[in-house]
Amino acid sequence: MKYLIGLISITVILLLAFLVSNDKKSIRIRPILTMIILQFILAIILMNTSIGNFLIGGFAGAFEKLLTYAADGINFVFGGFLLEGQFSFFLMVLMPIVFISALIGILQHFNILGFIIKYIGLGLSKINGMGRLESYNAVASAILGQSEVFISLKNQLGMLNEKRLYTLCTSAMSTISMSIVGAYMNLLEPRYVVIAIVLNLFGGFIIASIINPYEISKQEDVLTVVKQKQGFFEMLGEYILDGFKVAIIVGAMLVGFIALMSMFDAIFETIFNIGFSKFLGYLFSPLAYLVGIPVNESIDAGSIMATKLITNEFVAMEMLRSSTTEYSPRTLAIISVFLVSFANFSSIGIISGAVKALNEEKGNIVSRFGLKLLYGASLVSFLSATIVGLVFVS
Repeated sequence: MKYLIGLISITVILLLAFLVSNDKKSIRIRPILTMIILQFILAIILMNTSIGNFLIGGFAGAFEKLLTYAADGINFVFGGFLLEGQFSFFLMVLMPIVFISALIGILQHFNILGFIIKYIGLGLSKINGMGRLESYNAVASAILGQSEVFISLKNQLGMLNEKRLYTLCTSAMSTISMSIVGAYMNLLEPRYVVIAIVLNLFGGFIIASIINPYEISKQEDVLTVVKQKQGFFEMLGEYILDGFKVAIIVGAMLVGFIALMSMFDAIFETIFNIGFSKFLGYLFSPLAYLVGIPVNESIDAGSIMATKLITNEFVAMEMLRSSTTEYSPRTLAIISVFLVSFANFSSIGIISGAVKALNEEKGNIVSRFGLKLLYGASLVSFLSATIVGLVFVS
């Protein structure tokens, strides 16, 4: 039964992308099918084989070690703020972003990340049927972040048409920043964070290829990456401060969003005798069921999924972490993978603002297709979640 529902889910997701396609006749089936098959192969390897367990274990272990180093810095500054056994979201989840951001800056400074991004991007361009710029952007977004990636492409923004801009922005919204992977791993099972990163990378290309098909000439397939010339300690200080700003911004958004959700819960409870979160759960339960979550868990799961799209992934992850609902392992896998992306309403403003700061005209274009951008990135999350539900073996 799960395979039939999964097949229906993938069909519906692709159909929803097809319905809003800019140019249905130009959709190229072959690279789309190739990438879907690759998603299944990679999901099976990462979830159900000893090689996959080794790779994910190594990646998660490396981040776990990095988080212990981050804890040394946090304890030096904030030691004594908490009693033993207490949990602080700000200190334990957000503050490690500062250290990871500094590490990314060092890897960028010595062009280690640049080398990795460039050649993975080149390999991807042979699979996805798109240009080197689109492939670079997808990999760079997953490492640098949805707004920072555009800084490295600022010299090319003025030359991009609306179609290429849409693809770049969809990739950026569908991925996550490496600087906050550690924060995600504190809230979700690490292996699902890794799996989501891989699946979303291809999912972004699949959905963009349907919604926004186009071909690139050899003359247009040019990649020009801006490299900032800075001294080592100037760069290090900048990345540390950037990491701290991200932690503060995420913290502020959580305060606002969680407070608003609490208020709406109380208002809905008073007027309709049902909490706002529960109302969202009923609204999203059909979608939760479609991606493979059993009926008896679909309302609670739908509430978390809806919260992620309306607010942000951290609010939803904290909801999942503190939930009293006993989810099955398969449902936890599906929800976790769904939550790992930047696909939410606030990201529209973040991406359009980042592009506008570099090129006002292109930023205005991004603002105009903002809702369609969120629509496409959300379909990527649903596609990745469906695939994980299909290949999950208890």
